[in-house]
Amino acid sequence: MPFTLPDYREPALGAEPLASCPDAALAAVTSPGVAPEGYHATTIYPEYVKVSGRWVLATESRMDCVIVVREDGSLEVKEFRRLEPGERVVVGRAEDGSQGILVHATGFAGDASRSSEPFVFRTGRTRETAYSRDYNTLYDLLEFERANGCVVWVLGPAVAFDHDSREAMSALIRGGFVDAVLAGNALATHDLEASLFKTGLGQNIYTQESDEGGHYNHLDTLNMARGAESIEALIEREGIRDGIVHSCVQAKIPLVIAGSIRDDGPLPETIASAYDSQDAMRAQTRKATTLIALATQLHAIAAGNMTPSYQLVDGRVRPAYIYVVDVSEFAVNKLRDRGTLEVKSIVTNVQDFLVHLSRRLGAAD
Repeated sequence: MPFTLPDYREPALGAEPLASCPDAALAAVTSPGVAPEGYHATTIYPEYVKVSGRWVLATESRMDCVIVVREDGSLEVKEFRRLEPGERVVVGRAEDGSQGILVHATGFAGDASRSSEPFVFRTGRTRETAYSRDYNTLYDLLEFERANGCVVWVLGPAVAFDHDSREAMSALIRGGFVDAVLAGNALATHDLEASLFKTGLGQNIYTQESDEGGHYNHLDTLNMARGAESIEALIEREGIRDGIVHSCVQAKIPLVIAGSIRDDGPLPETIASAYDSQDAMRAQTRKATTLIALATQLHAIAAGNMTPSYQLVDGRVRPAYIYVVDVSEFAVNKLRDRGTLEVKSIVTNVQDFLVHLSRRLGAAD
């Protein structure tokens, strides 16, 4: 059966007790980047604020931010660091509507009346979990999203260390299953290294054998890119015709490269400021209806925490699907531990995951 979005059950805003709840209290920002005392911090779930007697949904949300009420009564979810003096921030810690703030965590929940077995095995997501259903759902979801949504991928360098996974990810980009890529300097560097030298950190990406002097390859790649002054210029100058970065450039897919303290080089497009990186990443997660993070714990947590469990698309509230894939159980569970409670985790080798996905979706060449 084709994939269909679940219906969103809006809270009964016009019925009691919500109808009689007061407007949310507002307090002005007095110092740049400092929220007023008693501010309300956002969650990953749909949130409504009562303004001038009307419940308003906060759109383009993210967790651990505050809600600013604009002059026209609309809402903007903002990071603390972006607050400006005079802006009116929603204050109140009750989330049941009694202070004009309602967090609606059950809008996409199933039948709450269904009885559950009190004693069950394997409730966590581990290497023993059966993922057949997760894969089947993901196949259908990505086919749906290609025509109806925005799929953002978060990639760690392991994706570029294997010939087959690199080809599979490139095929997914060419096939229209990717709308943006978020990564660090390492992913882009080693993918370009593979294009130029057929190695990743000096190891052949197919045989995994180390080249003599191969530890210079990624540094030479960085140096060549910096000499070319841009990734696109390097691709043109060196005649690169394969790889994840090349596919993003060819398809005009946004590639956000967030810098880190240990970066060597880095590539010309690597964003040095952590906050500029965050802004660039959030520009993509604001639109994400599906987020898939592969083998990168820190980037997965960063992107996941910027992605709410819902999006407003064409006036309809729909779920945002979040997946994290890693060979480490610790890594896949860390995102949930950091507050992204709706994440679906898959414990597997990302190379196998990508090849399997690409072949099933018909994206492989």
